[in-house]
Amino acid sequence: MGQLVNGIWKEGSVLTSDKNGNYNRANSLFRNTISNESKYLPESNRYHLYISYACPWAHRVLIMRELKKLNKHISIDVVHPDMLNKGWSFYKNFEGTTGDRLNKKQYLHEIYQIHQKKLTTKVTVPVLWDKKTNTIVNNESSEILRIFNSNFNQVTKNFNDYYPLNLKDKIDSINEDVYNNVNNGVYKTGFAKSQEAYEKSVINLFGCLDRIENILSKNKYLAGSILTEADIRLITTLIRFDLVYHYHFKCNLKKISEYKNINSYLKRLQKIPAIKNTTFNNHIKRHYYYSHDNINPFRIIPLGPN
Repeated sequence: MGQLVNGIWKEGSVLTSDKNGNYNRANSLFRNTISNESKYLPESNRYHLYISYACPWAHRVLIMRELKKLNKHISIDVVHPDMLNKGWSFYKNFEGTTGDRLNKKQYLHEIYQIHQKKLTTKVTVPVLWDKKTNTIVNNESSEILRIFNSNFNQVTKNFNDYYPLNLKDKIDSINEDVYNNVNNGVYKTGFAKSQEAYEKSVINLFGCLDRIENILSKNKYLAGSILTEADIRLITTLIRFDLVYHYHFKCNLKKISEYKNINSYLKRLQKIPAIKNTTFNNHIKRHYYYSHDNINPFRIIPLGPN
């Protein structure tokens, strides 16, 4: 692992915690949008995504790209699942990786350096890249979701809306709870540096899962009867839960398979082609168990769960 400091790659842990051992996630740096009022116009074949099949934040963007029929309009490159001393790499010696077909670089941090030579930042996926200006448009997955949901409608002629006006308040409320306690909650639990921080996070995590279980006892989806952004943001964490987080991050009060309603919901959503076609369990397991040597120092990758 490592990060860019004044444009130079510095190896070392990038995990940040407070004095009580609570994990703090850094904010994304690039927050531009694509619109007819922006310098980044919604055009076919202008934009490119750098993603990891292992990363839940990148996975949600891939799902939206499929749902909104953007595959033919926004190209992608897939990094290697191992995130080691040089960060995300474009090595191609793992099934499903592509290399950097656009800029021909070896590491993702070199893409950030193209954007700005003397940049100080963590290097994360997804990255929404503009081929025309050779700049990063956005690397905040929640914002890329919104861009894909509505800002390319005239290009794709796909007007399906996963953030409908009449459900925005409900979706925003669910998103806040899910992000703080589940999406980021598994990382707060797994990267906690004190017993107190760990117990606080794991209790909040399962408290939120209990609330979700209750919602799904009454509704087909989180916001009601239709698939929305809220489901897309949750599902990528649920997919990884029993596979990785339950054991690797000590999120082990229960498995998702032990929640009647959440498990049924997970199985149903995994049959949706946009979710099924973008889920790669081999990348997921390899990334977490191999990259986090502070948690798994011998880098042993479990065979299960069956």
